[in-house]
Amino acid sequence: MIVLGIETSCDETAAAVVAEIPPSRRIRSNEVYGQAVLHAPFGGVVPEISARAHLDHLDTAITRALVQAEVTLAQIDGVAAAAGPGLIGGLIVGAMTAKGSHGPPTAVYRS
Repeated sequence: MIVLGIETSCDETAAAVVAEIPPSRRIRSNEVYGQAVLHAPFGGVVPEISARAHLDHLDTAITRALVQAEVTLAQIDGVAAAAGPGLIGGLIVGAMTAKGSHGPPTAVYRS
């Protein structure tokens, strides 16, 4: 099983590919884009700036994670995205990207 993971809950945009190769799991790639420079002038995370930065960087993070893992989107068996807690704007960006990247889900799990 190969899973694409998406993280957009606060001020870092990330995508990773994890493969289960019995008897173990292995992280095949992990791409992270930080936003500290964008938020520094404000003394903390600004939710609107964070959500817009996720929009700007998520596609690139996913593409780079797939290339680094040497897999295509067609080879991905499932997509996981942060569902909370976090900043709602970023969570929406991640969830909508996940839903649009792999077709209809076969199962939805909530923690």
